[in-house]
This record gives sequence, C-alpha cells and structure tokens, in this order.
Amino acid sequence: MSWPMPERHAAMTQTEDAYIPLEARPLRETICLFDLDGTLCPEKQLVSPEMRSLLRLLRTKCTIGYVSGGPILKQQQQAGSPSVSVISRFDFCFPENGATAFRLGAPLPGSSFVKEIGEENYKRLVNWVLKYIADLDIPIKRGTFVEFRHGNVNISPIGQGATHAEMEDFQKYDEVYGVRKAMIKALSLEFSSLNLMCAIGGQACFDVFPAGWNKTYCLRHVEAEKYRSGLVYKDIHFFGDKIHVGGNDYELYHDERTIGHHVTSPKDTMRQLKALFQL
Repeated sequence: MSWPMPERHAAMTQTEDAYIPLEARPLRETICLFDLDGTLCPEKQLVSPEMRSLLRLLRTKCTIGYVSGGPILKQQQQAGSPSVSVISRFDFCFPENGATAFRLGAPLPGSSFVKEIGEENYKRLVNWVLKYIADLDIPIKRGTFVEFRHGNVNISPIGQGATHAEMEDFQKYDEVYGVRKAMIKALSLEFSSLNLMCAIGGQACFDVFPAGWNKTYCLRHVEAEKYRSGLVYKDIHFFGDKIHVGGNDYELYHDERTIGHHVTSPKDTMRQLKALFQL
C-alpha cells in the first residue's frame, strides 16, 4: 500500500474535520501531548478508529499533539491514512522529539543531529555501531540496523526488518540478557566526549541523540506559542508508557512543566482521557 507523505503545505491541507482556532477552544490553556507506540497504538501498529474518534472529540476541547522519536513517514503509516495526512489529525506534530515539527499542518524550524555533532563524528558513530552489532551473538538479525533521522539515530540490534512477532521475542530475550543496556553502556563510554544520550523506546531498538534532545525538546515549540498566537499553555499533559529511567518517555513525563500520565496500553490511554476530560 502506498501512503501519502506530508511534504509541503499543499499536502498539509487535508483534514477530516474543521476545528476552531486554538485560542477559541474551551480549555484554551490546555494541551495534551501523546507518545505514539504503546500509548496511542500498539508497537508499530495502527491507531484504532476508536482512538481516532476520541482524539477528534478531545480536539474540540483543547489542543492536542504527539511526540515521537521516529520520523514522520512512520507516523503517517500508523496514525494517518491513504487519504488523510497525519499532520492534519493533530494540532502539533513532533516527529524525532520535535527536531522536526509541524503546527496546524505547517512546518516549524527544525534541527539536525549531523550538524550538531559533525559529519566525521556521525560517520564514526555509525561505523562503531555496525561493528558492534556484527559481533553480537543474538538469535536473529534482519536488516536496517541504523536508521538516520534529523533529530536522532535509531539503532536496532536485530534490525528494523524484523517482524512484530520477532521483535516481541527479542524484547523478552533482551529483558533476560540486557543486550541493549550493554550496548548503550559501551556506546556511551566510546563517545563520552560527544555528550550523547540514549533512550530505549521500542521493543527492539534505542535512540541516540545530543544531550537535551529527548522528548522535552518539543516543549520549546509548545512554549513558543505565546509568541505566535498569545496562547500560554498552563496545563501540559503528557501521556506515555515508557516512563522508567532509560525509557524515552522518562524526561518529558517527569519534567516540571508537564503533568505526566503513565499509561499501560492504548486502551488505558482512552480510559484516562475519558475520565480526565469527561469524553
């Protein structure tokens, strides 16, 4: 199936419903931000019609957005549709933790991981990762072990080409043998001078990014809304599942600027939203 990729303003005008301006919504000083995998949908699967309906209803009350470490093409596959762009379903979209960002379908200024650390350091990092994985004795290896992104680099010891079932099996294996934790420790020692951080997000991968470029990065775009429309978000709710130390939701969940909500599944997310906002 061919999925549309939101590239420029023309592709960003597709919408399912017309929404009132952000400043005219009943809870105008409230924004709800969501992790994607494990929060709005199961790992690498689709956002359900029920979740989409609930988010549309929530969007009539307050501002909504998502923040994910992955690139927007993956979010289009999971939260968009063949006829609707993902960036039309949320007021704010923060792929790659906000290093790439969209507001009401229009792009916001972005950042670059490669520019931050330099091309030579990036090449050295990739070479080290590939050599490390080559020496790993793990049950399976598929393909795409390093995925380049603007805001981070995603590393998967078994490869992004693994099936959902294979990733679930690896997650269980990793819980016993600590493959990713050991790799993160070795990578952090090898590249200590670059001030890089790592966060486990999916079932079989982890992200590497400059210090400070975790999911809290997106808050700079949220706080800048006061200069765009005059809106100041006093209540910033964040819903995420991986809130433990080392999880990619940890920093944003615990940030003093946010109201963190730990969820255990998309169904739990829906349950909490209904209770909090009387949906």
